[in-house]
This record gives sequence, structure tokens and C-alpha cells, in this order.
Amino acid sequence: MKLIYPACFYPSEEGGFTVVFPDLPGCVTEGDTLAEAMEMAIDAASGWLLDEVEENKQLPKVSDIKNIIPDEYENGFVSLIGIDLDEYSQKHGNKAVKKTLTIPAWLNTIAEENNVNFSQVLQNALKDQLNIADN
Repeated sequence: MKLIYPACFYPSEEGGFTVVFPDLPGCVTEGDTLAEAMEMAIDAASGWLLDEVEENKQLPKVSDIKNIIPDEYENGFVSLIGIDLDEYSQKHGNKAVKKTLTIPAWLNTIAEENNVNFSQVLQNALKDQLNIADN
């Protein structure tokens, strides 16, 4: 799912930019340069939107960029930020995916007798196999 949301960029006195998304309450980020602020804006908005999707909430309606007026006292400007939520979700999503697998019946019996959490064992084994450290 590709989305576009307007963002307000405000230059900081110390240099860099603060970025605020009027349609995404509490979604604020910053960067030392305009390029970094743009990168951080994409990441922040993607994370904010992914959280909403994973909690089955409706995504906020996108405001028309013509209706977004940055704070004139802070010399802000508005830019559209493109977000590829599918790509971001593949890298950072926590939504569970159901997998069907087969194991020998005897192994299943012993594991169930020992209250093994099959999902947790598979996750741990996959992380180990792929050399992924726990966060």
C-alpha cells in the first residue's frame, strides 16, 4: 500500500529540521539536514501508520496539501511524503503470520507433554538459523 501524507518542515535554530505530520497525531521527527529530515520523516510516518494497521485501526484521512499552513513564525514549509507501507511492514512489522508445518507424531507428543510453545521455538530457531539477534 502506497500512501502520501503532507508534512511540515521547520528549520531549527541549531541547524537541521523538525518534521511534523498534521494528519498523524504525535508523529514528529527531525534530521540534521533536509535530506536526513526527509528520510526520518518517511521512517517515522511509516512506523506510525504500521502501528495503526497492526492494531486494526482506520488510517487517518489525508489532508489536501493546499489546506496545510505551516506556522508562519517558524519559517516552515510543507512537502508530501511518500510511504511504501508494504515494504516497511516486511522489514519492521510484528503482525503474526500463520504457518502450517509437519513434525513426527512422537516429537509432537513429547513436546505437548512438556508444554512447548511451538511458535516460540520456531521463532527462536529461525532467528538462530538466520543469525538475527533478539531486540
